[in-house]
Amino acid sequence: MKKTCFTICAAVVLFAGAAIAKESEVKHNVDPNAEADAKIKLIAIEKNIVKYTNDQRKSHGLPPLEVDVTLVESARRHAIWMTRNRRLQHTSQPVAENIAVGYPSSESVVRGWMNSSGHRANILNRSHRRIGVAAYVTASGTIYWCQQFLR
Repeated sequence: MKKTCFTICAAVVLFAGAAIAKESEVKHNVDPNAEADAKIKLIAIEKNIVKYTNDQRKSHGLPPLEVDVTLVESARRHAIWMTRNRRLQHTSQPVAENIAVGYPSSESVVRGWMNSSGHRANILNRSHRRIGVAAYVTASGTIYWCQQFLR
């Protein structure tokens, strides 16, 4: 009986070890630059949100907004939250905020916000001086967008 139990336990350990080895082999076959490339792409998308927002402000005689790292972190947390919960919801923070889902590019989301009176008012608010933005992409490629403003 002890011999049988030992044999079964040994087989389970060997099988589990083989499964772990296979899993680690798969992980090593992943392109190590893929995650970095995705992050670089997001950074470019987020920079473009700021650019297109400031282009709109400039065309209306307003000064450009300065990127605020704290607002960027806040916008990122909120974009991730919306992605995980699969819904749009404004934060209760003391910030003005534009959110969206499904727009394919930073240019299209800013255009969408400019075509909405409430979002447009946030972008063109004369008292806003700082901005934080985030875009978060789901596994299926849907983008959740968040833009936050402060004085």
